[in-house]
Amino acid sequence: MSQKSPTLVNTVPTTLPVDDDHPYRTGAWRPNTREWDADDLEVVAGEIPADLEGVYLRNTENPLHPSIGMYHPFDGDGMIHQISFAGGRASYHNRFVRTDGFLAEQDAGESLWTGFYDLAGNSKREDGWGARGRMKDSSSTDVIVHNGVALTSFWQCGEVYQLDPITLADRGKAPWVRDFPSPTGISAHTKLDEHTGELLVFGYSTEAPFMHYGVVSPEGELVHSIDVPLPGPRLPHDMAFSENYAILNDLPMFWDPDLIPLGAHVPKFHRDLPTRFAVVPRRGSTEDIRWFEGAPTYVLHWINAFEDGDELVLDGFFQHDPAPAKQEGTPKGMSLYRTIDVNRLQARPHRWRFNLVTGETKEESLSDRVMEFGMINPNIAGKDYRYTYNMTGRPGWFLFDGLVKQDVQSGREERYAFGEGVFGSETPFAPRPNATAEDDGYLITFTTDMVNDCSECLIFDATSLTDGPIARVRLPERISSGTHSCWTPASQLGRSR
Repeated sequence: MSQKSPTLVNTVPTTLPVDDDHPYRTGAWRPNTREWDADDLEVVAGEIPADLEGVYLRNTENPLHPSIGMYHPFDGDGMIHQISFAGGRASYHNRFVRTDGFLAEQDAGESLWTGFYDLAGNSKREDGWGARGRMKDSSSTDVIVHNGVALTSFWQCGEVYQLDPITLADRGKAPWVRDFPSPTGISAHTKLDEHTGELLVFGYSTEAPFMHYGVVSPEGELVHSIDVPLPGPRLPHDMAFSENYAILNDLPMFWDPDLIPLGAHVPKFHRDLPTRFAVVPRRGSTEDIRWFEGAPTYVLHWINAFEDGDELVLDGFFQHDPAPAKQEGTPKGMSLYRTIDVNRLQARPHRWRFNLVTGETKEESLSDRVMEFGMINPNIAGKDYRYTYNMTGRPGWFLFDGLVKQDVQSGREERYAFGEGVFGSETPFAPRPNATAEDDGYLITFTTDMVNDCSECLIFDATSLTDGPIARVRLPERISSGTHSCWTPASQLGRSR
């Protein structure tokens, strides 16, 4: 069968120099400016499973203008890459998330706000978004589908932008965010419970009480929210949930409080402070919050949580060196970015057990291997589980060079390496219809192939990861490395009102 040629829908203007040499705007991070529609994608190897039906969405940072001051790789404008499967065929779309900041900078033809590593006071506009203020909300961190709508969000808090999960058509801002009490909006890493249809959210700011938590109904309405008082401004990045509880955190990596009044937001690891966990019933009040303490660390991402008798179990990636020292021989322009290299951070799977009767916390490491960005079978989120699918990173960079299937019960690990010069994306699990086992399904990822200057979607049988992909699907052009992703089965795509 012959494939249709992709349709170039739009080329978004950029003022980045042709000879740009920034390490996170070149190479595997070279931004995309073209938006495509493509049907009947070419399957270059294997076959797309006939029972794989749904969409894989991935968010990506795509800067369009030279930065004001220092550029952080998470500052770029959000772009969603989507591949949908049905009947053994695949289609692809990609679109910029047309945030207020994106539209304003396109009108101006230049950057108007500084990024994470620069002083907010250097922005060219007085307004802005984010927990630190006067910053562009690029909605470039996370993506999830809730109530049949794709939602994008930003790690420094802001609006939640809506897109059609199939066509990626712009559907405006999520209206429920305006009812959320946090002055800075919603943080990335909203959490979907596929059993209840609820979306659990949080936001943080530099204003007391410093954190808020909420629940969005399956119909897309904010139905519950509470204050989560903290000792001061913090930098939480993720949250977790079990069947009956939400788990938020107060981690000892946060902005230096002495510098905030000066307009400087400089993260500092406070080694003398414990890691604290806020455990609250999912519809509980501020007064219901129970705090547990653990060893000091920083955690970017949690894997899963579940209840085990009197204990609440939480798994995530414990950073054994959250503030690594500057390393000699670091390539030019890279010294500022050592804090996003999972190898330097020594991020490893870790387990916390909170005894809800005694208040005791127990901890243990789940692996000696450095990994991050773990995904599980979404059908068992919040429940006891066995398998997680984690990414390994290329040393010195925020680039994923391999995928690991980890059995958290036996400790067994299986790894697939993408190959020299090939980098993957966060890899969600797509359950097979009528699955008979937790790992009965598929793993889906996008690759950025620097050797062949192309990108592909790889599909794996999750029961046999090391056998390699069962299908390789070619995308219209090489895409930039990115951050988070999600899988949504076809059965959940028609829920929106």
